[in-house]
Amino acid sequence: METALLRSFSFIIPESPISLTHFLAATILIIVVLCFTFRSKSTYLIDFTCYRPPESLRIAKESYIEHIEMSKLYDKETYSFQVKVLERSGIGDESCVPIALHELPPHSSLHAARKETEMVLFSVVKDLLSKHKINPKSIDILVSNCSLFCPTPSITSMVINKFGFRSNIKSVNLSGMGCSAGILSISLAKDLLKVHQNSLALVLSMEAMTPNGYMGTKKSMLLPNLLFRMGGAAILLSSRKRDKRIAKYELQHIVRTHIGSDDEAYQSVFQQLDEAGHVGVSLSRALIPVATKALRTNISKLGPLVLPYSEQLRYVWSIIHKKVLLLPSQKKIYAPNFNRALQHFCIHAGGRAVIDGIVDSLRLDKEDGEASRMTLHRFGNTSSSSIWYELCYLEAKGRMNKGNQVWQIAFGSGFKCNSAIWKCISDIDPTERNAWSDRTYLYPIDEVPK
Repeated sequence: METALLRSFSFIIPESPISLTHFLAATILIIVVLCFTFRSKSTYLIDFTCYRPPESLRIAKESYIEHIEMSKLYDKETYSFQVKVLERSGIGDESCVPIALHELPPHSSLHAARKETEMVLFSVVKDLLSKHKINPKSIDILVSNCSLFCPTPSITSMVINKFGFRSNIKSVNLSGMGCSAGILSISLAKDLLKVHQNSLALVLSMEAMTPNGYMGTKKSMLLPNLLFRMGGAAILLSSRKRDKRIAKYELQHIVRTHIGSDDEAYQSVFQQLDEAGHVGVSLSRALIPVATKALRTNISKLGPLVLPYSEQLRYVWSIIHKKVLLLPSQKKIYAPNFNRALQHFCIHAGGRAVIDGIVDSLRLDKEDGEASRMTLHRFGNTSSSSIWYELCYLEAKGRMNKGNQVWQIAFGSGFKCNSAIWKCISDIDPTERNAWSDRTYLYPIDEVPK
């Protein structure tokens, strides 16, 4: 039998002592390698949902200032500092805090923190799954990130218990990763989708405010109290080729940067005890220069992936002029024009100074920072989920068109700068209900007082 088969395949099998068994094994190996080589490696973003808190949780600046005054914790100087920061923060009167922080004194118990987490995540997961009629048991991968609230059982376990995900779901809970954790979660989900082909991944991003209010008087540790607000997002990803037709975006690139080997960067966002024993997160004066340094390192890796060759050549030529030829006419190294490659920018809404600094560093137009500024104005700094509120804003304003590319930029403790590039692959309906639907017509705010 073997002899007959070998004779039949003699036109493709060289005359050698190779056996039929070896030939078939080699053929199967080649087929397997080709399948792995040419199979779809794309990561599709089917849809995402951002949490819109009820209006009963809104806290206007005047109400926040009144809370500070009524707490009787602060001297005149510290009180004036907080009022000044709030007035210049770029945050409007629509932002929200959880119910526990509306109380005097704030009720920051473990139970209250769980309630806030459930309120945010259960809402966005329910909205996203019901919108696309997805059975929770069809979710293969679940990734959540919440930097400062890490309960037992984990946040992913809360969601699994609530929605009845199946028992063999791959779930991961990230903590301590700061405001950049949203893109880190996407990166992790992307890698898991590569390993587990034809799968659906659900990514959840939020920060719990309830357990993390600082009760001391150190100015650098009071800043998170004044800037952070309630929010969260759920993102549905897929590696299934058939989902491309219903997906909104396709992931193009993720670039992650960590400069934590530098002491100044490592300590720029740092959870610690103050002199009185109060726990809080300190934001150092070096934060903006550190963020700029991290961004510079990040774009040195991202630029070659997205910029046209003309921009790359101008950048390299300016370096040669300044550092090699030492020409006095070359005062600055050329800053590449990312508008030549990307149409939209979602800069982490960490604060007015962060947004303005990044816009200036990248030589962007004022309009390029609009989504970030308006997100900060309406929702405040919602940590890792802020970049999704910004993308949501672009969709609601009808600015996202098929073929457009958007750059999400996030910063976080460590210190980290992470970038994600998405390409819009469908026609986005601006009338679709989302977190901005009820206020789209009010934005952009023409002038936010400084």
